[in-house]
Parts: sequence; structure tokens; C-alpha cells
Amino acid sequence: MDRRQFAEFLRDRRSRVQPGDVGLAAGTRRRTPGLRREEVAGLAGISVDYYARMEQARGPQPSRQVLAALARALRLFDDERAHLYRLAGEQPVAPDGPSADVPAGVLHLLDRLDDTPAYVIDVKYEILAWNRMAAALLGDPSSWPAGRRNIIWNLFRDGPPVDEAFAEECVADLRAAAAQFPQDPGIHRLIARLRASSPDFVRRWEKLQVCVRRGTTVKHLHHPVVGELALECEVLDIAGHGQRLIIYSARPGSPTAEALQLLSVVGTQWSETRTAR
Repeated sequence: MDRRQFAEFLRDRRSRVQPGDVGLAAGTRRRTPGLRREEVAGLAGISVDYYARMEQARGPQPSRQVLAALARALRLFDDERAHLYRLAGEQPVAPDGPSADVPAGVLHLLDRLDDTPAYVIDVKYEILAWNRMAAALLGDPSSWPAGRRNIIWNLFRDGPPVDEAFAEECVADLRAAAAQFPQDPGIHRLIARLRASSPDFVRRWEKLQVCVRRGTTVKHLHHPVVGELALECEVLDIAGHGQRLIIYSARPGSPTAEALQLLSVVGTQWSETRTAR
């Protein structure tokens, strides 16, 4: 273990994380940038004294469990996480499943897209984060019952999907995710639920498709207030997290662009709870 470099890395990454990035109030009496030591310790579930000794290059060699907790608390990217492990004298291991924590930069981007519906899903199509426009367009996921924020489950729960191409894409993606993260219990639970409740899913699953050719697609939706919409859908991978950012846009000057402007005004107060696709 390289205690000196390990301590320097902890101090540097702590200074880069803002309180708002981890759901903490910034306050007005902070003398240094980033988080306080006690805040990192609390987020990681370790004592303040233990964390302080690590930053002072005099602590014991941390366990893999502590390293994983520190990586989460400091919002480390995969390469940073691997570096932290190596400085501690441990070999990094691949994550067992997709991350449930959306990077702070992506959350900030969602907020800045105030006129564009956008949301984040993981590789099993679980909705993790969304902006105000996505809630206005598709329904507010925060109001959906537990277990209903999964797009694939919603797609197959009421019988064969209407959108054949999208259904094939979802099933192929789920099979690829199961191979990428074979130890993830969430993926296994979703597949079991779908196999038990949807013969149409089983039929598609048994095709063994894993290849998805992505590009810009056009989604046709009907909104109860602004009417028919033809939205261009872009899917962007969030590297190292097993997540994707979905963005809906419209051609400038088109009827759909005008409808989105109206939707940005009426917001979620008029939207009904609907399934995101």
C-alpha cells in the first residue's frame, strides 16, 4: 500500500465533490472546497477518526468493503476507483452490476435541459433519473408504484407490445446485460418476472438476440394535452456506469417543437401517468 499517494488521492477527490452532488446542504461556513472529512466518513459508513488517519497517511490498510464505500462516497469514476484500489494494494474487480448512482455531471445536465425531455436508465431499463420535461411528457416516475419504473416490465405487462422493433431491442439489450453482469440479482429477478408473466417475452427471449444497431429513431407519442408528437430519440452511453441517457428532441419549427414549448409551460400538472419508452 502506498499510504502517501493514497492519502493525497483521497484529499484531492474529497475537494472535488460538492455537497449538492451528494444531497448535502452547502451551508455558509465552509472554509475549504468540497466535502468535509466527517461528511465523507458518514457517506462511507466509517468513523471520522478512521477516515482522518487515512488522509494523514497513517491509517491501516483498508478492506475492500471500505474501498468500495469510499469510491461511492467520493463519486469516483471506474478508472479512479481502480486507481484507489491499486494505491491501497488491492486489485480492482469489475462491478457485479450496473451502478444505481447517476453521475453528478449527468444529473446537472438533466437539469439544464429545461426544454428537452431526458432521462437516465440502466442496462436493464430501470429509470434512475429524469428531468421536469420528461415527467411532463411521459408521467412522473416518482408517482409510480414500487417495481414499476422498469421500461421492459411496463412494455410486456399488458400483453404483446405494439412497437415490435422496440420490443426486440429491449429483449436483446436485456440478454446482453445478463451476460455483462452475470451476478446482478436485479437482472435475474426481472428476467424471472418476465418469463413467468409474458409468453411474448419468452418467445423473443428464446431467439437469443444480443445485437442492437442503434441510431436516431423517431418515436410517435400521443399526449393528452399537446396531442400527437414525433420525437427524435437519441441514446447516449454513460461510460463505466452501465447507464444510458435518453434524449427526446424535435426539428426546429415543426409542430412537435411547438408542442414541446407548450408542454414546458403546462408542466406535469396536466400530464397523466404513462409508461416511458
